[in-house]
Amino acid sequence: MNGGVGHLDSELYAKGVFPARYIERLAARGSITSPRPFDADQIQPASLDLRLGPVAHRVRSSFLPGPEHTVAQRIETLRLHDLDLTDGAVLERNCVYLVPLLEQLELPQKVSASANPKSSTGRLDVFTRVIGDYARGFDVLPHGYNGPLYLEISPRTFPIRIRQGSRLSQMRFRVGDSRLDAHQHRTLHNVETLVFDPNAEVGDGVLLSIDLKGDGRSGLIGFRSRRHTPVIDMDLKDTLDVLDYWEPLVTRGREEFILDPDEFYILVSRESVHVPPAYAAEMVPFDPLVGEFRVHYAGFFDPGFGHSAAGGTGSRAVLEVRSREVPFLLGHGQTIGRLVYERLSEVPDRLYGAGLGSNYQAQTLKLSKHFKPFAL
Repeated sequence: MNGGVGHLDSELYAKGVFPARYIERLAARGSITSPRPFDADQIQPASLDLRLGPVAHRVRSSFLPGPEHTVAQRIETLRLHDLDLTDGAVLERNCVYLVPLLEQLELPQKVSASANPKSSTGRLDVFTRVIGDYARGFDVLPHGYNGPLYLEISPRTFPIRIRQGSRLSQMRFRVGDSRLDAHQHRTLHNVETLVFDPNAEVGDGVLLSIDLKGDGRSGLIGFRSRRHTPVIDMDLKDTLDVLDYWEPLVTRGREEFILDPDEFYILVSRESVHVPPAYAAEMVPFDPLVGEFRVHYAGFFDPGFGHSAAGGTGSRAVLEVRSREVPFLLGHGQTIGRLVYERLSEVPDRLYGAGLGSNYQAQTLKLSKHFKPFAL
């Protein structure tokens, strides 16, 4: 459905990705509604965290509603059973759940939205996608969308506990297309330094490569998930023992590593990256030109990530990696992903990491916030 109540105000929203102040304006004008007030930290520098509602529907399969159906209509034909999330419930591995979100949209005619898993969600291999009524695609809401939001959740590696109000996904709002072209990426890099590596290629985005040396980490290059682990509560921080869930991977001098099919890895970029205050960035999730594997479920990089004034000098990109059909050999310095930048509608009044309690500013190789600190 199109035609939000805020369409007369669309001229108030400049082209680009919305910073926090614009998101607050959307909410104040009724374009984002919820039965509960926003959490104090729910609005991030250039995104809005989305909260789960009180029920999860276990469904037979993933789906898109298509132009003739609402999501609720599809759920009725595919539902197996429901879970009450009021006091929390466990979602099992390799099952598909649909959860109505607390937030609903009635966007102005020129405003569209897109979604991605939060970083902590992706680092646990929890596959999530936002769906709207009559949608033809996942994680994309067309300009002027008017209707409810649902989150598809499929834990791939660990069973998880969630509850009403848990925040697994995040949403960006924008007017138009403000992504930089190759010349604009190079110009911005010359002025702001997007990547702290003289050998890194900057063109149609910033190409990132893999670190398989583990310098400064006693040779630790990553983690491989364990099977048959305890449940992870998505709302608890710094409580879990790393070795109960992960196998540390240590270099043995060869500077290469073979990804096994159907295994989940946490690795890290060789380069440190920087998102200047007036920009946001997104990791391209899979590029068939760089190998038969998928990199980075959680693709949003907020303004201020890796920014010195926000305490982020030297921030690496942590990568959630799955090989596809065959084993795949990675070598140190091999290209594994691409970071694409786009302009904000205005310079934000808050930056990632700058007093916001951000979990991953100035990170190197770091697991999700649920785990206790770990070192070899």
